[in-house]
Amino acid sequence: MIRVILVDDHRIVREGIRQLLVEEPDIEVVGEAANGIEAIKLLRSEPVDIAVLDMSMPGRSGIELLKQIHGEWPRLRLLVLSMHEEQPYAIRVLRAGASGYLTKDSAGGQLVTALRKIAAGGVYITPEQAESLANALHEAPDDQLPHTRLSDREFQIFECLARGQTVGEIADALFLSIKTVSTHKTRVLQKLEVSNTAQLIRYALRHGLVDNAEEGKR
Repeated sequence: MIRVILVDDHRIVREGIRQLLVEEPDIEVVGEAANGIEAIKLLRSEPVDIAVLDMSMPGRSGIELLKQIHGEWPRLRLLVLSMHEEQPYAIRVLRAGASGYLTKDSAGGQLVTALRKIAAGGVYITPEQAESLANALHEAPDDQLPHTRLSDREFQIFECLARGQTVGEIADALFLSIKTVSTHKTRVLQKLEVSNTAQLIRYALRHGLVDNAEEGKR
């Protein structure tokens, strides 16, 4: 039996995933968590084979949470679900210790296959992602888009800024000082070659790194 936990801040997403798995005789959802803190507590109390992890949750999330979980439970298999199709996301999560990467749009048709492959010790990415990853490995540094050169922490700050969060909100969510977040923001703007947050958001939209729906909320 493949024991799975679901980590996503949206209850409806967790319920949808659970419904996809309920008829599978070899897969059991043994717990759910709405944020990184709950996920860590659950993992410390429940034997688990795979964690299905959302990349965009309030508080500790994304690459930072992925690295913490992989560090504490190196044998735990991690399947990342994301709204982003951009290959830099897949590269970052696989480097951080994930065993697979799926977009939420494709999860309905591929989730069960991904879980079984990962549980058997494999790595799961879609053929399209595999092609993008292969192309990325052969790109010269000068050909890479600016956001691919951000460090993991800078990329996390970039995501928060692109979602419209202020420096203070980011500092509170990531348990960092305002000064530290401001320093990272400055570096992000420099690396992206933009002058302000509005230009950063337009950059994120242009490259599919933030939803138009999220833009509409601002």
